[in-house]
Amino acid sequence: MPDKEHECLTISVESAAQLLGISRGLAYEMCRQGKIPTLRFGRIIRIPRYGLEQLLNAQGADGKTKEV
Repeated sequence: MPDKEHECLTISVESAAQLLGISRGLAYEMCRQGKIPTLRFGRIIRIPRYGLEQLLNAQGADGKTKEV
């Protein structure tokens, strides 16, 4: 089990899609629309774990379902 010190700070779009329970295509579309925060390293798109957690926390903060 990886400890926090050695945990990756970013994840792939595919991994984010899997964690969110959405399709790979929808995840890429949400990244393109700016609904999921991204970082670009050349042609590589990565999603910061912290940004994804903030997105999820903000959406459920008031207890209501919101469309992202």
